[in-house]
Amino acid sequence: MSGDVAVVTGAASGIGASIAAELSDRGWRVAGLDLRPSDWDLGLVVDVSDAASVADAVGVVEKNLGPVGAVVSAAGHYAIIEVGHITPEQWHTMLRVHLGGLANLCRAVLPGMTARGEGSIVAITSELAIGGGDGDAHYAAAKGAVIGLVRSLAAEVAATGVRVNGVAPGPTDTPLIGPDSPWRDPEYLATLPLRRLVAPEEIALTVAYVVEEATFMTGEIVSPDAGAVI
Repeated sequence: MSGDVAVVTGAASGIGASIAAELSDRGWRVAGLDLRPSDWDLGLVVDVSDAASVADAVGVVEKNLGPVGAVVSAAGHYAIIEVGHITPEQWHTMLRVHLGGLANLCRAVLPGMTARGEGSIVAITSELAIGGGDGDAHYAAAKGAVIGLVRSLAAEVAATGVRVNGVAPGPTDTPLIGPDSPWRDPEYLATLPLRRLVAPEEIALTVAYVVEEATFMTGEIVSPDAGAVI
């Protein structure tokens, strides 16, 4: 792509920060959107569930860095709650952050991308959206909705030269997974074909591949998940 500006949401920590670092190392000028400040070429404090704030942020990015060539929707929220105890607000929060955050980002960048005839959108979903999980109903449902949006949007904009794909990590070795998390339990790790968690840097490499090299790919969900879902 001719553009070298990438927008990464959730760029202040975890998977988002690793993605931003990998793209930066590859020569992209990275704008990080997060609820907390992020130290990239441009760091903006933004609630991705707020459509107007996302649109304003993308405008600031384009004014300061230039046209956006790639976006990665990595901002997220996770909690383990039994389905019978999930409140309406907890359902809405999951949907606003994951599905709403992606939709708001796409709405903000697609006019420019389609006008230029190129662009790459990558949504971070989850292996739980594919395989489900105990105590993960609201998270898995929101991430599953992300997959539906990715595939539908990919079909809609493919003729314009814009690609839309998803990356579905398994449990990833970030601070989001605490030391007492069930995802770190040796019994759980023994169920994974690779017997380990995925590193955030490995997710970042996957995203970079989808953005830069997989020009033949759109509407696909790539699963760097240590074999959690085969």
